[in-house]
Amino acid sequence: MKKTLVLIGLLFLGFTAKSQILISIIFGDKLNSPNLEFGLEGGNNWSNITNFQSGKPLSSFNLGFYFDFKIKNNFYIYTGVLVKSDLGISGLRESDLIAIGADYYKDENDTPVEGIYAQKLNYFLVPVLAKYRHKTNIYVEGGPQFGLMYKSWVEFNSDIEGRDATVKEYNRDLINKIDVGALIGTGYKFRNGPGWSVGVKYYFGFVDVYKNVSDTKNRSLFVKVNIPIGKNKKKETK
Repeated sequence: MKKTLVLIGLLFLGFTAKSQILISIIFGDKLNSPNLEFGLEGGNNWSNITNFQSGKPLSSFNLGFYFDFKIKNNFYIYTGVLVKSDLGISGLRESDLIAIGADYYKDENDTPVEGIYAQKLNYFLVPVLAKYRHKTNIYVEGGPQFGLMYKSWVEFNSDIEGRDATVKEYNRDLINKIDVGALIGTGYKFRNGPGWSVGVKYYFGFVDVYKNVSDTKNRSLFVKVNIPIGKNKKKETK
């Protein structure tokens, strides 16, 4: 029952998240208050999946929105949704592809076609973090993160006779839809200006990515920028 409720909640967030980003830009000033900061989170992440021979991280851009609730003194609860967020791994080898049941391409002479294989996973990511911000405006945060996978594929990119070729082999049915793990991070909030903050965070998943391949856990390093929406406008009004 609990798993079903989590799935329904994440599905709801996923279907409404894109429209909420647009709404947040328009009405962000209505959501900000002395004890609540609302805004956009964007950045880049480098992800990997454990138990593969590949050692190449997959780089991708991510975008979403966040809520930063002040609980008491320097303590906060940080949450939100990364709507555009990809995890996965790049540089897969033949043995990796065999393990996950993906195609390995060869020419008519049975010679491997040169190219790069990558597993790409589209998630809606929802962190729920406890945050402590020091008086120097340096902060640390940590807690669980939940993910809902909505699309996945193995992508093959190759330069064939001077032409770029991309082949996608969708494998959504082989992937666990729900991902759960822990997230830790640190960063700095600028004292002056619009109140932007920058930070890094690291995610390590507890759930196998593949249903039938054990010890395949998501790992990802995020570099992020948080941009409050409407905060300066409120200050000017005061």
